Amino acid sequence: MKVLVFGASGYIGTNLIPKLQARSLPVRASARHIDVLEARGWQGVELVSADALKPASLQAALAGIDVAYYLVHSMAAGGDFARLDREAAANFREAAATAGVGRIIYLGGLQPSDGASPHLRSRQETGEVLRDGPVPVTEVRAGIVVGPGSAGFEVIRDLVNHLPVMTTPRWVRSRTRPIALDDLLAYLVRLAELPGTAGRTFDVGGPETLTYKEMLTTFAAETGKRCYVIPLPVLTPRLSSYWLGLVTAVPAAIARPLIDGLRHDLVPDDRAVREVAPIPLHTYREAIVAALERERALSVPARWTEGALAFRGYNPEISYYSKGERTEVVAHAAAANLWKVVASIGGDAGYYFANPLWRTRGLLDRLVGGPGMRRGRRDPSSVRVGDAIDFWRVVSVEPGRRLTLLAEMRLPGTATLEFEVEPTGERSSRLITTARFHPAGLPGLLYWHSLVLFHNRIFRGMPRAMVRRAEWIEAVGP
Repeated sequence: MKVLVFGASGYIGTNLIPKLQARSLPVRASARHIDVLEARGWQGVELVSADALKPASLQAALAGIDVAYYLVHSMAAGGDFARLDREAAANFREAAATAGVGRIIYLGGLQPSDGASPHLRSRQETGEVLRDGPVPVTEVRAGIVVGPGSAGFEVIRDLVNHLPVMTTPRWVRSRTRPIALDDLLAYLVRLAELPGTAGRTFDVGGPETLTYKEMLTTFAAETGKRCYVIPLPVLTPRLSSYWLGLVTAVPAAIARPLIDGLRHDLVPDDRAVREVAPIPLHTYREAIVAALERERALSVPARWTEGALAFRGYNPEISYYSKGERTEVVAHAAAANLWKVVASIGGDAGYYFANPLWRTRGLLDRLVGGPGMRRGRRDPSSVRVGDAIDFWRVVSVEPGRRLTLLAEMRLPGTATLEFEVEPTGERSSRLITTARFHPAGLPGLLYWHSLVLFHNRIFRGMPRAMVRRAEWIEAVGP
């Protein structure tokens, strides 16, 4: 049985692939950006780039596949996510039928009995669109998943870590049955192996029914935090989504539809799945411990990856999700010349854009006990892992292709700066710059919000200036 994990860069897909490999199954992983999959370091997994909104890209992803896991959604797209979800599901359904796929496993969301939110309704519609075709669909509906990267879990973690006393909306009284990530993965693997589950829908959940308030206080107790929850009837879901945008690092486009769905009790009827796939379930407290242990056990990634503990100072209290800026700029210069610019950053060469601001930042860092800019560089044009570059540390280098820097300046959080050079022709290339900041509590969030305009200007202007420098080298030589 050859398996496709479509949406493999998400937190479910990332954790599902090792479980499938443990069953000795040939696995193909798909995401829009293949470089994100390459960063996972999976051995023996075929990697492909595909986008459900680009039908032509689906053929290679689905060719020769027996079971396809459909794990994508468009919540981060904003208000148009429901239409995009329907379009993506229809494209995938048709492509799967053409490729002769035997089964689609779709991870949806629990549905309330009293009218769903737009987000939950979209998850239901996606399942209906996938089923409106010849390929049998097994739909698994889950609520809060307790695992690193789950938006619901990360909201709970950020709230507890950032706010010892919190005023919350009425949804903290809503009930659900949170499921451990390992239990959800076990269901997803087992149901794909059972022919009798084709064409069926299964609700899944953990062994306990809890309110969101109980989940907050239990997480606090397990991590040694204080947590006092004061529900306020005046905080509507919309107001609370804006509030969460200020006090948590979970992206607002994800948090808002998530919070909108928390108005409802989401208690699954999991009798059907317990009959066909009985597995031992973990309590919420056990799931918290497993989630934190999972983070600590992960190996250091070859490059920055969202949520990686190594890039959060090995401190689980620093937010999983990051704030940041990603910029792509085309250069009319060979990749080798663009790499020369990247590899020479810092030191006497400076940062190519707004150097007075960089020097001011270095001075402020020294005033608070940081290294500032005084360390300079070991070599003006070459880099290796472990090098200091001003107040950065080189944590990864792929010569000619990628440079990853970790900030060692004094910050209320952790920051990374990554440059990637892609050749696009003999004398053309592309520079992808990713600046990320993982805030540590409210001080980190306040720091980010207060400087976001400066950061955006710098991290958009710097790549353009670097490209201009590379084009100058291309024209006149180094």
